[in-house]
Amino acid sequence: MLRAVLKGNHKSWDEYLPHIEFAYNRVVHKTTKISPFEVVYGFNPLTPLDLIPLPGSSHYFHKEGVSRAEFVKKLHEKVKTHIQQQNERTTLERSKGKKDLIFEEADWVWLHLRKEKFPSQRKSKLNPRGDGPFQVLQRINNNAYRLDLPSDYGVSNTFNISDLIPFAGYDAEDKPTDLRTNPSQEGGDDRPWAKGPVTRAMARRIQEELDLLKTSELLKPKVLFTWTTLS
Repeated sequence: MLRAVLKGNHKSWDEYLPHIEFAYNRVVHKTTKISPFEVVYGFNPLTPLDLIPLPGSSHYFHKEGVSRAEFVKKLHEKVKTHIQQQNERTTLERSKGKKDLIFEEADWVWLHLRKEKFPSQRKSKLNPRGDGPFQVLQRINNNAYRLDLPSDYGVSNTFNISDLIPFAGYDAEDKPTDLRTNPSQEGGDDRPWAKGPVTRAMARRIQEELDLLKTSELLKPKVLFTWTTLS
């Protein structure tokens, strides 16, 4: 609205703010069906155009306090009804095509890391927005679940259904990642590496696997041959 009023004259933009505020507060809102000004004060303010046909003096008489209070009370009830109807329409639109999602105990899920609950994990825009998979320990109700969340997260392990995404497992047709030219050669690891997004939980599991390999007999140096000198 400010851009439309200025029309390129950007130096005096602050002078237009009171007029824009007045116009915005006087326009009927889509949800409440009345203007923001009328929600607060119970009536819409007059504009200069409204004053051109001078009304009778009775137009300026104030209503009694009791009747005004009753009017504003009924007005707020009307606004509340309109807001509830709009919320119901919004909820209906969002739920179209969606299926009810219910997890059972022992199911695996991805967890959405919300900034307000995981500030340290989301302090950078480049950090992952999710983690997992984690196992469901308990279904409190259809909207709340308790997960097997490591204690180093430092938060409650109870989450809303909106923060959980079902983990369907890894594709059985995916071949294990093996960088060896000859998979049968010694020193390799024939265990399959799961494919998928590398989350913090996944990184910890990978690190545990690497630490285990470091202590394994397979990675210890072996003497294949020795040099001898001919006398």
